[in-house]
Formats: sequence, C-alpha cells, structure tokens
Amino acid sequence: MDIRTVNEDDASAIAKLYNYYINETIITFEETAVSTEQMLERIRKIQHAQYPWLVVEVNGNIIGFAYASPWHERSAYRYTAESSIYLSHQHVGGGYGKALYKALLSQLRAIGIKNVMALIALPNLPSVRLNESLGFKPVGAYNNVGFKFERFISVGCYQLALE
Repeated sequence: MDIRTVNEDDASAIAKLYNYYINETIITFEETAVSTEQMLERIRKIQHAQYPWLVVEVNGNIIGFAYASPWHERSAYRYTAESSIYLSHQHVGGGYGKALYKALLSQLRAIGIKNVMALIALPNLPSVRLNESLGFKPVGAYNNVGFKFERFISVGCYQLALE
C-alpha cells in the first residue's frame, strides 16, 4: 500500500472509482457520472485552495482517494475543513480507508486545521464506523435532504476536533 499526493494523471482512475458510487449508491448525491476532465478540475480546485488530496495505491492501482475542502467560504470558518473519502468497493474493510484517512487528518493538522466535518449519507454503516473509529462524533443530522434513486436520504453530520 502506498499513500501519496494526487497528481493530474490520477484523474481518470479517480473518476472511474467515483462513478461507481454515483451510479450505484446513495453515498454521493451526484447523479451524473463525471468525466476525467471534470475530475481534473476538481483536483486542481482543491490543490489551488491548498488543501490535501491523497490517493492510496495497491500494486500500482489507485483503490481510493481522500481530500479535504473548506467547510464554508466565509473567513471565520478558515480552521474547519470538510473531509471526503472514497475507497474502491472491492477494497472496503481491508484497512486501506483507515490508513488513508489517518494520512489526510495528519496533513490537515500540519496546515493548522482545528476541526474536520464529515457528512455521511445514511444509512452507511461502514462510513459511520470508519469516522467514529478515528474519533469523529455525531453532531446532528439533516433529515431527508437528498433525493436519489426515487427515495429521500438523510445526512449524518460528524465532527472531529484535531488536537
């Protein structure tokens, strides 16, 4: 397993991995697959904002990615970030997600982030367990705010105070 900073050549593999979640799950509220070019723009936007974006590779193949973004745009939120993590559905439960998330949190600490927020479409027990195993605490929920696959979906809000 190798965890490293994303580069532009990773956009295609990341888009493919993410499109599974768009097309097959409620985990993301996006409903239209993203192109390599769209993913590349997202990578550039996060990097331009100077937030971390990491990938995890196994045998030279990207099996997951994680990044952080500003929690909100107003300056008073500058010490709070929102985390996102996606792991190939074939690799869930193997410890890759936890290692990747720990690396992301370490980089967030290094840039002075004090709070990390995670929004989890519910139900999603693997994501809830992963976040809670790293110290995230539930702080609320948005009930029935998403609509995908002909049903309403709630979102759990989790927060981690980085010390």
